[in-house]
Amino acid sequence: MAAAYHRDGLDGDATFDLFVRALPAPRGYLVAAGLEQVLAYLEGLAFPPAAVDYLAGLGLFDDSFLHRLSTLRFTGEVWALPEGEVVFAEEPLVSVTAPLIEAQVVETYLLNAVAHQTMIASKASRIASACGPGRSFVDFSARRDHGTDAALQGARASVVGGAAGTSLVLAGAVHDLELSGTMAHSYVMRHASEEDAFRSYARAFPDRTTLLIDTYDTVEGARRAARVAGELAVEGITIGAVRLDSGDLDRLSREVRGVLDDAGHPEIRILASGDLDEYRIAALVTAGAPIDAFGVGTQLGTSADAPSLGAVYKLVADAGGPRMKFSEGKVSFPGRKQVYRFDAGGEPDHDLLALRGERVDGGRPLLERVMAGGRRVAPPEPIEVAAARRRAAVAALPSRFRALEPARPPYPVRRSSGLRTLMSELATTLATQPSGG
Repeated sequence: MAAAYHRDGLDGDATFDLFVRALPAPRGYLVAAGLEQVLAYLEGLAFPPAAVDYLAGLGLFDDSFLHRLSTLRFTGEVWALPEGEVVFAEEPLVSVTAPLIEAQVVETYLLNAVAHQTMIASKASRIASACGPGRSFVDFSARRDHGTDAALQGARASVVGGAAGTSLVLAGAVHDLELSGTMAHSYVMRHASEEDAFRSYARAFPDRTTLLIDTYDTVEGARRAARVAGELAVEGITIGAVRLDSGDLDRLSREVRGVLDDAGHPEIRILASGDLDEYRIAALVTAGAPIDAFGVGTQLGTSADAPSLGAVYKLVADAGGPRMKFSEGKVSFPGRKQVYRFDAGGEPDHDLLALRGERVDGGRPLLERVMAGGRRVAPPEPIEVAAARRRAAVAALPSRFRALEPARPPYPVRRSSGLRTLMSELATTLATQPSGG
């Protein structure tokens, strides 16, 4: 398409909106994520010589277009929802305005970055809600994620969505995330006894030790952990937590808590893991299981109950004016737009999708200009800011949209009078335009 645009001289400014047509059935809201990667990608957009040589070798493109690619940089403007903000169907997460070729060639990367991270952040937010106050969870998903890049960016999105940290060390290095890790069963099995394994590991990490106690017998493992904690206290070593990774977590956590308390170690926390998701965590919390924190892996990293988002990237305006897609079931909304959030009774009541520049009274605009002239308008935002934004935005939602079961009816997203009028005008123009010849 870019080559054809170039040949025909169709490279005037165009605007594309990236949005999700419909929320997955279990979701009452989504959490915007992935913007940081989008901005870094756009600032560094280039076709290096090796890439141009490869394209030349395909025999598809003329020298003029290949030269255009060799000098291509992103020079446009981006409006976007800040990371951590709550978003609903049909609302732009990112809106790109740039020369048509620039805006078009970035489509796949933007869809991948935003859709994947928004999917994971939204799953993480549900898990955070299930944990409730006083309990936390960490991302344990790297080994089960669909690719190493998915693991790296998914760890970041998990923290935006509410995770306290990740077990993936590379994500800690790249994204400055809190790290959290424990021993594996293989470590226990390698030692002559379970207690030897506990002593060795605690001495290696005297200030932040979590002992995995279910390799053989969970309750007996708790007794051994308690004995080791007592022995090592004279060395100034503290056992921070024990981890349960299998079995009836409700029953076992109660038995383990009793063992630890009776041994004089109420300070040792209990961490649970093992194919957990928001539903299992909510059931454990509701039952009153004495679990202090959770490690969530496969179900988080793959967003197992809703493993994809139907995100799209659609042309909404170009040099010829507003553009609109009329395909059945896939209508897109024309023009450059803004999203406004309206409150009632101290909580969000509905959103309004309006044309940018249209007068709207009373609502809070959500889309912010984050890039102009191909450069960010502000430094990268610390991930803690995005995570705090998510906490506030989700807490403000009416409870029915925060619930684990889908809200009926869904959160209202309305269209402004200006947008409705424009859509009607474009429909009339389409119906009366002459056929091509």
